[in-house]
Parts: sequence; C-alpha cells; structure tokens
Amino acid sequence: MPSLPFRSKPLVGRLLTAATLPMLAACASIGAPLAGPSVAIPAAWHRASAAATTAGDLQRWWQQLGDPALSALIDQAVARNPDLASSRASVREARARLRAASAGRLPNVDAGASAGIAKAGTSDSDARLSIGLDASWELDLFGGQRLTVDAAEADLARTAALLDNAHASLAAEVALDYVDLRSAQARLAIARANLESQRETLQFTHWRADAGLASAVDLEQARSNLAQTAATIPALEASEATAVHALAALTADEAAQLAERLAGPAALPAAPPSIAAGIPAEALQRRPDVRAAMQALQAESARIGVARAARYPALTLSASLGSEAMTLGAIGGAASLSRSLVAALGASLFDGNRLDAKYEAQQAVRAQALSALEATLLAALRETEDALVAFDRGGEREAALGRAADAARNAAQLARQRYRGGLIDFQTVLDTERTLRTVEDSLAVARADRLASLIQLYKALGGGWTRPPADTPRSPA
Repeated sequence: MPSLPFRSKPLVGRLLTAATLPMLAACASIGAPLAGPSVAIPAAWHRASAAATTAGDLQRWWQQLGDPALSALIDQAVARNPDLASSRASVREARARLRAASAGRLPNVDAGASAGIAKAGTSDSDARLSIGLDASWELDLFGGQRLTVDAAEADLARTAALLDNAHASLAAEVALDYVDLRSAQARLAIARANLESQRETLQFTHWRADAGLASAVDLEQARSNLAQTAATIPALEASEATAVHALAALTADEAAQLAERLAGPAALPAAPPSIAAGIPAEALQRRPDVRAAMQALQAESARIGVARAARYPALTLSASLGSEAMTLGAIGGAASLSRSLVAALGASLFDGNRLDAKYEAQQAVRAQALSALEATLLAALRETEDALVAFDRGGEREAALGRAADAARNAAQLARQRYRGGLIDFQTVLDTERTLRTVEDSLAVARADRLASLIQLYKALGGGWTRPPADTPRSPA
C-alpha cells in the first residue's frame, strides 16, 4: 500500500492505516488462479502420413502454389475487403480502450475559473473572481484498476488475433473460390471436348445409317449421348459465373472485369505431394482463433478480479488549490488562497447484493469463455485431422482416377476405330464415351478437391497473414 501524505496529521494517517489493514488481507485472493481448459492435446496427428514433426513455412502459403493470378486476387482482397477493414477498426478501438483504462490509474486534475456579481438587498454589487485546481486519485488498494488494464490488454490481443483470423479466412476463401472457378473451367473444357468428339460420332453414324450399315436405334442413341453431354455445359457455366461473382464480392471488384481477367480455361495451381504439418500443440498455438479464445478467457478472468475488488472499500485522495477575490489583481494573493487535502474511505454497506450478483455473473461469463476455448480447441483438432486425411487420401484418389482416365481415353479411341471398321456394335462406342466423360470429369473434381483440402489444411495449421507493424498490439507508452 502506498504511503499516505499526511505527515502534518499523523493521527489521521494511523486511523486510515488501521482501517484498511483488515481489508488488505483479503487482497491476496483477488488474483487467485482459475481453472484452465481440460482438452487433451495429442502428441501427434492421427492417420496422417503427410504429417511431419516440423511444420514448414505457412505464412503467405498461397505463394507456394505458383499461381500469380491467385496471389494478385488475395492481395486485392486484403486491400479492399470491407470485413477486413472492420476488423482493423476493431483493433484501433481496442487500443484506444486500453489507453483509457491505463489513464484510469493516474491522478485526475481539473482546472476552473469563474466570474460573477453578487448583490444582496439595496447594498452595492460585489464582483467575485475565482480560479482553482482540483486533483483526485483513487488508490488501487485491491488491484481492481490494474486488473481492468489487464483485461483491456487481453481484449486488444484478442481483437488482434481476430484480425489475423480474418486475414487467414479471407485468403482461404479467395483461394477456394479461385479453385472452384478453375475447376469449373477445366470441367467445361472436358465437356466441350467430349461434345465435339460425340458430334463426330453422330455424323459418322448418320453416314452409316444412310448406307444401311447402322440402325435408327444407333442414330437416336448417338443423339441422346450428345444431348446428355450438352446438358452438362449450362450447369458448369453457371458454376463458373458463381465463382466469379464470389471472387468479385471478396475483392470488391466488378464481376465483368474479373471474368474477363480470369477467362479460362487455365490450369489449377499445382499441389505439393506432401506437407509438413508439425505437432498438434504447435499448430494450435499458431491458429489465430485459438489465440483469440485464449485472450478472451484471460480478459474475463481479469474481470472477475475487478468485480471482486469492487466489493471492498475505496480510498480516494483529493486536493484543491484556489483563489477568490473581488479584483483580478488580488487573485493569487496570500489572503485569497484556499487549499485542502482530503482522504476519503468509502464502502458499500447495503446494495441489495448488487455487487455480489455482478461478481457471480462475471464468474458465469468466465465459464462461458472457458467453454468457448475448449470448443475452439476441439474444433481446431478435428478440422486439422480432417484436412490432413482429405489431402493425403485425395492424392491416392487423384492418382487412381488419372490411371482410369488414361485407360478410358484409349478405350474410347479404340472403340470408335473398331466401330468404323464394322468390328463392334454401336452400344460399345456409347459405353466407352460415357465412361470417358464420367472419368475425366471425376478426375477434374478430384484435383480440385485435393487442392481445396490443401487450402483447408494450410488454414487449419495456422497459416495466414503476417500482420503489419501498425496492427501489432502494444500497450500505451
């Protein structure tokens, strides 16, 4: 407890000290440690052969995909996205609130001046001039002010982590929409190529039917096969347009200009064969949503101490210095000066248990923050495990479909050649063409799915944006 400035009146100082000693004994329990999350963190990832004990560089992970168009879109989204601008404003707000909370621990000094005329009955009017300084300072006996600052610092760290999370989520969302766009364009190219091949088959079947070498059934089946393939194109074109519209919203760009800029088809970004995932504990520490939940718990824990300290008495020191005179020249003279120094000890004797209720409410708020942190940890572990397995098994699926597509293309080519030579019936040609169309489309989807799982994995492992220095949390000087 700071020494009290009452050297000229030691009795007052002794009385105040005696009154506060019993209350100081309760101060030690205000900052008592509270229970933390009970989630068990595994030592290694489950069923993920792509994982390694040391994680690679996850900052700006999209640059590792080698697609300049994707990198440009993410940079544009970061510069223009309104949700991200709102998150930056939240950080500025939290920083200002921290400065305000820190200022609450300092003495408060006010200055004032007044001038007036007083008249009683028939007497002459008297002019009154006064100036003065008033100072007050509430001593932080039980740590409530310090804990208020601690809570504000945790709030600032939480909003900064949320800004990081907004960066990471925006980058992942742009990348996923970009993959959807390139996937739709690739599937469109496959469908149009199959359509052209089936037109050739239909034309050849016409010739055979005219020559009496093919039946009307063969001709109608060729037409049906062509129409089925043509029917897939409008849906794929709609998927392409939807992806463009999503990217336009994220980057705050015009859809028409963006569609022209990203006109395809263009190859999907190349996914690496494996990724070093590190260990779960490191990944959780990198994740901004986990950091935000941890800071929220820390802030609410500090506010429990604030609510507890509010139930104890408050000691306020106040001082004033003023001068009052009838003329401006007399202001400041010894006869006009007045001064005071007061120590006030105040406590609530009866408030209908209002302070106790606030304390219990804050304990419940802290329990909610703890549950939210545990839920975030569990969700993060599941998200990462799912992304690891999807990426790893997606590679196997893509490789198998690649082999199937090669075989289907060879089979379709051989079937057309043999049909033209009259060695097989038309049904075999139809079957091979349908198989080729299905397998090639499935391969394009598998490639996009594996790349999407890689993006989700980068995000799940805490990959994202390096925060600019201006957005870094810091306490006020």
